[in-house]
Amino acid sequence: MKIGLFIPCYVDVVYPEVGVATYKLLKHLGLDVVYPEKQTCCGQPMANAGFEKQAIPLAEKFEEKFEGFDYVVAPSVSCTAFIKLNYSRLLNHECETAKRCMDVVEFLHDVVKVDKRLGTFPHKVSLHNSCHGVRELGLSSPSEHHEKKFNKIKDLLQLVDGIDVVEPERPDECCGFGGMFSVEETAVSAQMGLDKVERHMQTGAEYITGPDCSCLMHMAGVAKKQGKNIQFKHVVEILAAGL
Repeated sequence: MKIGLFIPCYVDVVYPEVGVATYKLLKHLGLDVVYPEKQTCCGQPMANAGFEKQAIPLAEKFEEKFEGFDYVVAPSVSCTAFIKLNYSRLLNHECETAKRCMDVVEFLHDVVKVDKRLGTFPHKVSLHNSCHGVRELGLSSPSEHHEKKFNKIKDLLQLVDGIDVVEPERPDECCGFGGMFSVEETAVSAQMGLDKVERHMQTGAEYITGPDCSCLMHMAGVAKKQGKNIQFKHVVEILAAGL
């Protein structure tokens, strides 16, 4: 099984430690991982802003870079969801590379089916279920659906020694980031972020974790501005801690 590692641009520039942790974890699990050089943005920012045509060359570049891999794995639910759900339409043909693209949580849970103990993280952690992960990638059960509850992120975190995983009230409510939404509706976005951070903090957690750096970045910015004493880590950093 040959894996192409896709590190989205905002992870590469702002949170490179998340990319390193993803590679480290996949290698620790004995997987054949390759990081194709000169990979670029997936095109999500352009498309979300209404400039879909500008995303097409990036989709073509992605297809070229990751052709031939069994899976393309990324530590970003929003970028993964954009690729999986939009590339075939943008490119006007069936994009097999996009179909093989998976978020790292989805990949570890559903494909690798990790069941051995991972790292160590002796802290109380509140789990943030990002919207794209819940409603587009199926990482956890949406609260509006009357179905048996599940959470793939939580399942993986339970493999970490010493961790205490909790969830806030309204566990899958949006944090208010939403990409362009946070720019166009700043006041609403900021208030949603503050409400979400406060709910996480009510659990008594030391850290907030989740599968998408953009949500964590938004909440961390709100917390810092409001002087809230809470820390943030991407879920893959916790899974790789102490390995």
